[in-house]
Amino acid sequence: MENDKLVVGLDIGTTKICAIIGRKNEFGKLEVLGMGKAVSEGVIRGIVTNIDKTVNAIQKAVGDASDMAEVDIGEVIVGIAGQHIRSAIHHGVIIRNTKDDEITVEDVRRLSNDMENIVVPPGNTIIHVMPQDYTVDYEDGIKDPVGMSGAKLEADFHIITAQTTAINNINRCVKRAELISKDLILEPLASSLSVLSDMDKEAGVCLVDIGGGTTDIAIFYDNIIRHTAVIPFGGNIITTDIKEGCMVMQTQAELLKTKFGRAIAEDANPNEIVSIPGLRNRPAKEISIKNLASIIEARMEEIIEMVQSEIVASGLYKKLAGGIVLTGGGSQLQGVSQLFEYMTGLDTRIGYPNEHLGKSKIEEVKSPMYATTVGLVLAGFKALDDREDLYRQRKALPVEAKNPQRNRVEQSKDIFGSIRDRLKNFITDDIGDENNY
Repeated sequence: MENDKLVVGLDIGTTKICAIIGRKNEFGKLEVLGMGKAVSEGVIRGIVTNIDKTVNAIQKAVGDASDMAEVDIGEVIVGIAGQHIRSAIHHGVIIRNTKDDEITVEDVRRLSNDMENIVVPPGNTIIHVMPQDYTVDYEDGIKDPVGMSGAKLEADFHIITAQTTAINNINRCVKRAELISKDLILEPLASSLSVLSDMDKEAGVCLVDIGGGTTDIAIFYDNIIRHTAVIPFGGNIITTDIKEGCMVMQTQAELLKTKFGRAIAEDANPNEIVSIPGLRNRPAKEISIKNLASIIEARMEEIIEMVQSEIVASGLYKKLAGGIVLTGGGSQLQGVSQLFEYMTGLDTRIGYPNEHLGKSKIEEVKSPMYATTVGLVLAGFKALDDREDLYRQRKALPVEAKNPQRNRVEQSKDIFGSIRDRLKNFITDDIGDENNY
């Protein structure tokens, strides 16, 4: 294997645990080298409830991906979701030493780092600090203040927190699987990297990731994330509804949903019947496709209403020119995009994680089910690029930006040196003039 940079994404979901190993090809596209997945039995609605089962599933998924790619895995980028996720907007301010110097990358980082120290509810930990618009000396609406002059630098920050115990349990599972968690990424943010373009984010778009245990929401406008939310319902609650409504086994309910389910009951043929095996010594059970669709539609309408309320709460309902993009396993339900369009009044499409993918022998990875895992790999490469950019920017910074105290000494030397030079030139000129007489 070449010594290329490899990134491993690990999605610890309610339905499945998936690992993907990727590298960037010569065209900057993601090339998937290995993929592994395992049934998730120790996670409920994004929260680890059984350490041993989760560790076993992680080991299987990572082991299969490692064998396929023929590489050893040590570090992973891990996704986190769940109804414990909270987000809020906080305002930050720093006063700089002088108004004449330019705002540097270090100033922006200092403002961002200050946000890491804000008080959050007990039992919660900050996982993301994302700047919105900046303000320089009361001039607002600034996207990038670096290079500007100003004494007062302000910004609104989108702060995302997660339950500390949930984070600790995820890290414990990863560590017991003999892996190192390189970073923890909110899953809808990861999904947005794989299915949304910069044009989508600029125009305004709502990403809805319908997973097994939760439905994750991320709203972008003007290329900035404006709102995030987690709804504690996903594909599994639909399966449970089918199980109870049709009085069948859980596995049969899941098969009915994936093979015959549709989100709009009106489109179902009332005469279409599917027969499933009965319990031991009992006759086969006949299920009406129309009734099945009615059960699915009722629950999907509830989820869509919750999504709609989050969009309205964000204040961006009338600004989402990009509409809604659905991804995740639940987005593959027949008719779900049409139901979203009908209920929200917003254009809706299915988001596939293939825009950033290069050629791959693993076609399965292009399914919306793996949008989060692909996004986690892309997030890993984005973090690498950001670190390299920051390193280059720091190297390009003038001395005063890196060490203000040293700069004051150097400035003094420059001033006195300039005076000496002027005096020297003045004396030389006078001597030259005397020689000319």
